[in-house]
Order: sequence, then C-alpha cells, then structure tokens
Amino acid sequence: MNVQSNSYTFVYSSIIVVVVATLLALAATALKPAQDRNVEIEKKQNILSSARITASRENVQKLYDQYITDSYTINSKGEKIEGIDPFEINLREELKKPQDQRNLPVFECTLDDSLLLVIPVYGKGLWGPIWGYVSLVRDKKTPSDSASFIPYKKIYGAIFDHKGETPGLGAEINQAFFQIPFRNKVIFDGSGRFHSIKVVKGGAGLSSLNEVDGISGGTITSKGVQAMLDTCLVSYQTYFKSSNK
Repeated sequence: MNVQSNSYTFVYSSIIVVVVATLLALAATALKPAQDRNVEIEKKQNILSSARITASRENVQKLYDQYITDSYTINSKGEKIEGIDPFEINLREELKKPQDQRNLPVFECTLDDSLLLVIPVYGKGLWGPIWGYVSLVRDKKTPSDSASFIPYKKIYGAIFDHKGETPGLGAEINQAFFQIPFRNKVIFDGSGRFHSIKVVKGGAGLSSLNEVDGISGGTITSKGVQAMLDTCLVSYQTYFKSSNK
C-alpha cells in the first residue's frame, strides 16, 4: 500500500510539473511579441532622448521615423558593413570581441539643419550593467579649418540607465542633473587625439571641455560611466574624424 501511495505521488507530481512547464512555455511564447515590442519602444525612446527629443509610447514611432533619417553598421575603420541591422546588434556581445572585429551601430538624426550621430554605450557599474546612448553633432567646416578638422567631436546629448545601482547614489546616472552636463563636451583634444569624457569627483572645472561632475557617494558608478564612454566611443574615433560622410 505504501509502495502504491509513493508511486501515485510520484506520477501525480510528474504530471503537475509537465502541465505547469507547458503552461509557462505557452505563456512565454504568447507574451514574447509584446515583450519584444516593449524593448523596441524603449530603445527608440532612448535613441531619441539622447538627441533631446522626448517621445511617448504613443508617438515614438512617428518621431523616430521623422528624426532618425538613416542607420547602418560600421567597423572600427569607419567602413560601412552591409547586411547587419544596427538596431539588432547586441553591444554587450560586440564588446567581448577585439576592437577591430566589432560591429558598431550608428543612427543618424536630422534636426533642422543639424546632423547628429547617435551611438549606443554599454558598461559596468557597481552592482551590474549600465548602458545608454550618446549623440554627437556635426560641426560645420569653415574656410579657416585645417586638414585636421574633426566633424564629430562635440556631444549633443546623453542618456544613461542601469539595472541595479544603489538608489540615491549610483542610480542617479539616469537623472537629468547628471546627464545634462555632458552636453557640449568634446571627445578630441586640440591635436585631434581622442580623450573621451572624465567624470570627476569633487567637481569638474567650469572651463573644462571634457569633464563633468561625478555623483556624490556614487564614485564607482561614476567611474563606470567614464570607462563605458571611453571603451565604446574609442571604437568610433576613425569614423568621427572622417569628413567624407
């Protein structure tokens, strides 16, 4: 009797596990299109936000189609790569590759008479991944500019987010007070060398063109943002310096 009872319990438990697993699999399959759509919407909102364009779920597609006038994939030499959708690139996976083997997404944003390049960034904070988008505005070349003119060196806008940084400290990277100071900073020095942006503890110099204030109490996350920008933007430097786009 005890053997039969144990067998019944085992069979019953096995059936329940199979049924529950099947239901979960069906639910996951049914929900995946909605989940994918939410990811797409959030990504387009972030791309637009880095260009200082605020989009709701309702108008994001309209604004994206209006302002994002081109998108493509390049390599570290600044050459366009055909057949790779920039919107589908997983930057986290690309950063695991050597720099000269990475596929790099680029989104062009047209604002009135200004052309922006929007670039995704991905890195590591204190407790987990951090990410975002940075837009750079094309400088207009004048007759006095030299052959070393760099068309894309000035940041137009930036947006950052995180998965699990400390509330009130590192989590503040997704706040406007931290993101706005990145505007108008430059990522090349006067001699054309890439130097990215420094996130400075204790206050950035008022006249500095490549420093922003770090977050008080969030030093590790702030430095994570600095490292993220350096690691990601350096791969694009050849493309930023090219005037043939």
